[in-house]
Amino acid sequence: MRKYFLWLALAFFLITSFGLFQQMDSLWKTTLILAFASLSVGIGHLKLLSGYQYTFWIITAVCAGLLYPEFFLHVGSFDMRNKWLILIIIQMVMFGMGTQMSIEDFTGIRKSGRGVLIGLLGHFTIMPIMGFLIAKTFGFEPEIAAGIILIGSCSSGLASNVMTYIAKGNLVLSVTVTAMSTLMAPIMTPFLMKIFAGTMVEVHFLNMMMEIIKIVLVPLAAAMVHDILKNYGTLAKKRIYILTILSAIWLAVVVFFGDSFAVAEDSVASPILEIINFSCGAFIVGTLYHLLYKVYPKIDAIMPYFSMFGIIYFTLVTTAAGRDNLIQIGFLLFLASVLHNGAGYFFGYWLSRLSGLDKKSSQTIAFEVGLQNGGMASGLAGSMGKLATLGLASAVFSPWMNVSGSLLANYWRKKGNEEEVS
Repeated sequence: MRKYFLWLALAFFLITSFGLFQQMDSLWKTTLILAFASLSVGIGHLKLLSGYQYTFWIITAVCAGLLYPEFFLHVGSFDMRNKWLILIIIQMVMFGMGTQMSIEDFTGIRKSGRGVLIGLLGHFTIMPIMGFLIAKTFGFEPEIAAGIILIGSCSSGLASNVMTYIAKGNLVLSVTVTAMSTLMAPIMTPFLMKIFAGTMVEVHFLNMMMEIIKIVLVPLAAAMVHDILKNYGTLAKKRIYILTILSAIWLAVVVFFGDSFAVAEDSVASPILEIINFSCGAFIVGTLYHLLYKVYPKIDAIMPYFSMFGIIYFTLVTTAAGRDNLIQIGFLLFLASVLHNGAGYFFGYWLSRLSGLDKKSSQTIAFEVGLQNGGMASGLAGSMGKLATLGLASAVFSPWMNVSGSLLANYWRKKGNEEEVS
């Protein structure tokens, strides 16, 4: 079936060429988007390129956002950059990623402590420093430059685990570094942004920390609730159910009697109360999801696709919102992404080798350092109301990271197989 989409893509590309030649803007713009969409489906038919389907969907989103920005920014009177919509989608992205993790992933430091420490050190030093140097060298305007530093200051994403698996690297080390960097993100990301981007954009440490807790740790906690209910004993399950009931009661009280103990937004108690409410929601969502899992066990395998959809949404809306900036500096941003990503691989690998790690573990750290959580960067930019500028880097960097990661992973896998044969 997919091969027919390849022919369909070819037909659309031919119509696009005709539309360009005849200067029929509506025709060539529409068919170009349809061509890339068809290619995104059809590429799965080609074994050599099947791993790049997601990347082609990202390219399709970029193309659509550039050609029809207003169409994708507003649905009727509804703004697609609405902060609550962004929050819900980024939480869905992180929850989908979290369902592919487990409590055990956070205990892997006992097995590979030195590697984890090297990975975390490399991740939270190399990438923000390189982001700062590249942003300054290219002379980007402050908010776009801060966006490069932002993506360099985020935790590593699950893409690093996938690339490590393809490269036959140290998967336990990879998963543990990803898990630990995610836990450290609420402190490290605002801290690094304050140091390197504090003069470019206004960075409120506490506000950013709370946003990261909401968009990363809360959905991750919901996924861990599901993991406990799925894999742990009766006592653990009983405790989770009790906490879920108490959470539901607390949220009911907040909904119906919230005005009775409302606190001022600028008080210390306000963010604490907000995190308590979101944490209660995590117990409820995790438990409800587990009940759905019991009815339909295949849902765990489907959740990563929801995460992919969320990233495509962010790419589409960010591209549409920052269209003018992207047209002016798109090539420079792409070049910056290649340098930033490449520096992460290079310094991550050689830092590990110089620290005494073996080749496989060093390759793993290279992926952990070089591949950032683009979804988290987009979510933070959206929560700050700066998707068109602060979020622009993640829209460009994310597709390239998927392409470069896949190429490097397959190269290292092939090289490893050749060494085993010889």
